[in-house]
Amino acid sequence: MTDLNAIRQAVVGLCLEVGAFIRQEGATFDRNKIEHKGFNDLVSYVDKTAEERLVAGLSQILPGAGFIAEEGTADDRQQKQVWIIDPLDGTTNFTHGLPPFAISVALVQEGTPVVGVVYEIGANEMYSAVAGEGAQCNGKPIQVAASTQLSQCLIATGFPYNEFAWLHKYLNVLQKFMQHTHGVRRFGSAAVDLAYVACGRFDGFFEYGLKPWDVAAGGLIVQEAGGQVSDFSGADNWIFGGEIMAGNGVHSEMLQIVKENWKA
Repeated sequence: MTDLNAIRQAVVGLCLEVGAFIRQEGATFDRNKIEHKGFNDLVSYVDKTAEERLVAGLSQILPGAGFIAEEGTADDRQQKQVWIIDPLDGTTNFTHGLPPFAISVALVQEGTPVVGVVYEIGANEMYSAVAGEGAQCNGKPIQVAASTQLSQCLIATGFPYNEFAWLHKYLNVLQKFMQHTHGVRRFGSAAVDLAYVACGRFDGFFEYGLKPWDVAAGGLIVQEAGGQVSDFSGADNWIFGGEIMAGNGVHSEMLQIVKENWKA
């Protein structure tokens, strides 16, 4: 299968199936089944089973493609076509029965995302995009908000939870956004934050310490919805660089705040 729109639709169908499993398990989830990969880095049998199902389904959609996935599937980023997947972005939320949490799936070709799907399970919202063809939510076109002044914007972020070496720099940036926007929100799922930028609920999003599976799909969806995505320097190393800045017409203003306050 080489038709990107056909691939998108197949991934959407797969995410609906796996999302139904996650929703069902969430209704009776036992916190005693939580495992710890590291400090504040949680995982459960739900994450692992969801990833197994996604890998099996994606292998049928595009045989021969590699995988980069959160819960242990081999890192094959050197292959020409690679699936980057997070079976449950927002695991901490999920284990506490708190939305949002999502499935995130991206197809990357030679380092560039070409298909992105984020399924926000609790709200049953399916965000998707194909490179060059726009972004959708539940099949309807979406666009970033038409904001031009940061003072009128709502910004999303993710709090550091296990990487605290740069906490002082993050707090410098957070303080500026708190002082110069309508407010800052932290929902606990980078994939959902990016989807919400794409549909106009948030005007921008920034976070550091992220992994490729947190941002690959959502970043493409933002771009296809008319937004801008970069790393903290303004370059395009946002999938593998560990930091991301996404926004609408205020992206450059957001980036300036980060550049001025994110100093070594």
